[in-house]
Amino acid sequence: MALIAPRVTAGLPAGDARSLARALEDSNDITVFVDGTVHRLPGQARDAVVDLLARLGRGETVTVSSVEEMLTTSQAAELAGISHTYLRNMTDRGEIPVEYRGSHRRIRTADIMTWLEKQKLAEQKRKQGKNAGDDAGTEE
Repeated sequence: MALIAPRVTAGLPAGDARSLARALEDSNDITVFVDGTVHRLPGQARDAVVDLLARLGRGETVTVSSVEEMLTTSQAAELAGISHTYLRNMTDRGEIPVEYRGSHRRIRTADIMTWLEKQKLAEQKRKQGKNAGDDAGTEE
């Protein structure tokens, strides 16, 4: 995948990780100060920062980077965690929008992220349906 300027940060020392994890337990309200000025982060940025902090709070090493806006099918497939053949088939069926640069397919990062979100929601619905079915069969 085309990562731009990755930055790797080693996991925090155990005491710092525990302290950060405790701070995040009850809230994901993150306040950012830039030159002494408070900035409220938009939802997606807040979620990314909370995820980063939670990983550091677990003592994990993290990598922060940017992804190019237009991806090759291989890069998009890696981001989505699927094979590039499966991804190409989805673009052929129109399930994921694709742009052509000559004969080469390019896929917007946002389109892959939208597809991943739909997959996540569908999985949550499947789990809820399964749990509802499990609960319906149990009586006291």
